[in-house]
Amino acid sequence: MSLEAAGFWGLALVLLASSLAVVLSKNLFHSVLYLALALVATAGVFLLLQSEFLAAVQILLYAGGVITIVVFAIVVTERLVGERLTQTNRGIISGGLVSLIILIAILFFVTRAKLPRAAPPLAGDLTETIGRDLLTRFLLPFELLAVLFLAALLGALYFARKEE
Repeated sequence: MSLEAAGFWGLALVLLASSLAVVLSKNLFHSVLYLALALVATAGVFLLLQSEFLAAVQILLYAGGVITIVVFAIVVTERLVGERLTQTNRGIISGGLVSLIILIAILFFVTRAKLPRAAPPLAGDLTETIGRDLLTRFLLPFELLAVLFLAALLGALYFARKEE
């Protein structure tokens, strides 16, 4: 097994464990911390794929920005000060069943696909290519991501406001 494959499987294990911990944790604050770990592990996968720019964006925007907003909303909310924040998992069995069905469908299609044995060679400046594609081909998803961040910020402001 190559070092790259070992790194991928190590990161995949961390990503899987932290993702399960996000869903199964009873403490909301701990779930957010596990989410941060999952986002950093995803950035590690991007690094293994030689996408340094995407790894940096993943860490700065998601692991840095979104997690900070969520922690801010948890900590600053006055009505939750001094209370232990817990979350309930009412639909864990149905959610697990749906997840298992989706996993089987994904594995079915991936195993039937004819994938190349080696990665294609990388040519040119990838950061410039990503920037050009973000502002041309993928402009709509890029703008929708900005709307998502705006909604997260508005949600944090809503939870942080004083009740009247």
